[in-house]
Amino acid sequence: MGVLLDIQQHFGVKDRGAGLLQSVFICSFMVAAPIFGYLGDRFNRKVILSCGIFFWSAVTFSSSFIPQQTLQGMGSKTGTKDEQAEEQDSPPTFSAPPLQHFWLLVLSRGLVGIGEASYSTIAPTIIGDLFTKNTRTLMLSVFYFAIPLGSGLGYITGSSVKQAAGDWHWALRVSPILGMITGTLILFLVPATKRGHADQLGGQLKARTSWLRDMKALIRNRSYVFSSLATSAVSFATGALGMWIPLYLHRAQVVQKTAETCSNPPCGAKDSLIFGAITCFTGFLGVVTGAGATRWCRLRTQRADPLVCAVGMLGSAIFICLIFVAAKSSIVGAYICIFVGETLLFSNWAITAEILMCVVIPTRRATAVALQSFTSHLLGDAGSPYLIGFISDLIRQSTKDSPLWEFLSLGYALMLCPFVVVLGGMFFLATALFFLSDRAQAEQHSARAQPPLIRHLDPRPSLPQGEPAGDAAGICESLRR
Repeated sequence: MGVLLDIQQHFGVKDRGAGLLQSVFICSFMVAAPIFGYLGDRFNRKVILSCGIFFWSAVTFSSSFIPQQTLQGMGSKTGTKDEQAEEQDSPPTFSAPPLQHFWLLVLSRGLVGIGEASYSTIAPTIIGDLFTKNTRTLMLSVFYFAIPLGSGLGYITGSSVKQAAGDWHWALRVSPILGMITGTLILFLVPATKRGHADQLGGQLKARTSWLRDMKALIRNRSYVFSSLATSAVSFATGALGMWIPLYLHRAQVVQKTAETCSNPPCGAKDSLIFGAITCFTGFLGVVTGAGATRWCRLRTQRADPLVCAVGMLGSAIFICLIFVAAKSSIVGAYICIFVGETLLFSNWAITAEILMCVVIPTRRATAVALQSFTSHLLGDAGSPYLIGFISDLIRQSTKDSPLWEFLSLGYALMLCPFVVVLGGMFFLATALFFLSDRAQAEQHSARAQPPLIRHLDPRPSLPQGEPAGDAAGICESLRR
């Protein structure tokens, strides 16, 4: 979204239309996620992962060729300097209305969401099958750090490429190349690990069940349900803030007379660059801080995972509120609040994934991740960017059109975010109430393991006749010895 202002100027859309881009992307993502979750629990995950990345790259690259000129000869001067010079020498021609081209961009965002759903759903389950316990938490932290890192780099590279090329379309032609390289590396280098492999080494052997039974078990899993609702609150805030904060800060500077209103793209990229850099650093700091705090708290309480997430959410809400107070007088103060708020907000991503791994058995994890993605996007960032834009436009319609009210209306709309974040913190506290019992139930599910496999793994003689075999925890302990 480092070129959001350019897109608005190019297609002549207001905040509501700009928010629709992200909402359509998320809606297609959440619809496709359960499908890939089902496939990921039953077919070759590595192939699905690579194909999803290839599809995402192809669609993103294709969307960069949506025509720049929408009404040639009618005063639309949004192309490059050479194209504008050629247009002056050519007779006026008429093409499709701007909104038709805008809907092509909206459609491409929907297709991009399908591609992203494939690897976002399956990748965590592969990591979960490669590592256990604290090592798994660390590896999931590395994986989820890539989310804010990629988001931040998207702002930076998108803005930089746009400025260098003088055309925002070129911002969509960098990441597809990296995507093709990544998909190829995954296809040839990532090991094809069996589902539940790491848990089998730890003695937790799980039998596969039907999809309907999996869904019923997940819905009855209270820790999973509450953590999914909390994740929805995180998605709501990150989707809305990531979409609108750079534009909000630009409008703040216009009001403070330190920047000018952009009337013709390419628009200034300073705010997107700074916000992208902050997102990269806070993503790393938040994930590392969250993982470290969780490991330290586990020495003192077994409910450390959801409690650390709850504290991070509630603390983040405070600093998100302060953004809108500071932006009225100090952009630097607003950036400081963004830094602290994002750090606390990002601290729970890897921990939430670890909670899922603890309370869900291996053969249900891809489905669990997919259902959680569907829920979090449905209740979160599927509608939050559009909702914020809609509220902003609604406020502006009831006031006079001025730079001050453009700034204030968007700020008032964004103040919905901290309230949702507080609600997410409450859901994490609810998760803490049921975390231990749900984790124990997932571990005890190993009692349904097939006896021949257990005898194969345990080299010692079988128990004498009449001696109780013990519960699942006892079997796991004997396998560890």
